[in-house]
Amino acid sequence: MTTELNHNQKNESSPSKQAVETAAMEMTRNAEPLVLEFRGGHLENVHYGHVCGVDETGHTTYRSGDPEWVTFMRSAAKPIQAIPFFLEGFDEKFGFTPEEQAIMMASHRALPYHVEALEGMMTKLGLDENVLVCKPTYPLDGDARDTLVGDHKPQRRIYHNCSGKHLGVLAYCKGMGYSLDEYYAADHPAQVRILQIASELSECPVQDIQIGTDGCGFPVFGMPLRNMAIAFLKLACPDLIEDAKLREAVVKVTTLMNAYPRMISAEYLICPNLLMDDNIVAKGGAKGIYCFALKKERLAFALKVTDGSEDEWPLAVASILEQIGYKNQATIDRMYHIGPPAIRNDNGLVIGENRSVFTLHQE
Repeated sequence: MTTELNHNQKNESSPSKQAVETAAMEMTRNAEPLVLEFRGGHLENVHYGHVCGVDETGHTTYRSGDPEWVTFMRSAAKPIQAIPFFLEGFDEKFGFTPEEQAIMMASHRALPYHVEALEGMMTKLGLDENVLVCKPTYPLDGDARDTLVGDHKPQRRIYHNCSGKHLGVLAYCKGMGYSLDEYYAADHPAQVRILQIASELSECPVQDIQIGTDGCGFPVFGMPLRNMAIAFLKLACPDLIEDAKLREAVVKVTTLMNAYPRMISAEYLICPNLLMDDNIVAKGGAKGIYCFALKKERLAFALKVTDGSEDEWPLAVASILEQIGYKNQATIDRMYHIGPPAIRNDNGLVIGENRSVFTLHQE
């Protein structure tokens, strides 16, 4: 099995020069071109990557590149990280609104309705935002950021795009009576429980999951794309989950994501545009990882753009949906709307083209 993570991330040690060179060679050798980028008729960029699709048995049915490629889930794990809160029935304990619950799974943009939900959660939990380990920042949404800067407003921790996840885990800690100190540490009971659930859903043994640290301070999980796809398959098809309580919690998480898609990021981004389709469960993460699953078709996909770019996601997802014969054309059209093949410059003139070029090989 090839791997992007060929050293033990748990100790946060730096890999040797030889290990880095070996990993880079493996990435080049096994990846396939996903999207080509043309400018003035000339090929300017090639975005390589890996795609894995699994069926309801968990077997790889579609692939491009290496379906066993190991990488970090990053924010694609947020639906899983929210599960303990719902597993314990804390959605009723704290009186959170549906929007406040949905933002636990979000990579939000700190738009006004996001901030309203986050502040509502803090009020109900009786917490000050200084308890959050994520650093103060401005919103990722450009207009929201410019408004705050123009009004001379300071950066805040809740503007961090992972703050909803953090507040959800803090709520779980309060409900369980756990210490809020170092709630983000890998050995904290809350994080240990999240890891157990990630292992159960992905069918990747705990000891085989690589642990790193995300930008927001949380542990992140490294595993093969195939296992990520299996986890999303179970999110979309909870009947595959044997444990009844876990199955019920998963249904709550995914129902919220489909019912309140704009809470997950922003309406001009891929996640809400996929989640508007209530047949799809989807979430992406930093550095090019994207996972989604189809409920009726009982298929799930995990893809990795190896240069870490997210711009190629809509085209890649549209291509996957077209290649498997997905029936909801409106969903595919939305992918082309938010990630159009035409490349425009700052003046709105078409100056190039993005072209999806990979073929899904059926196993």
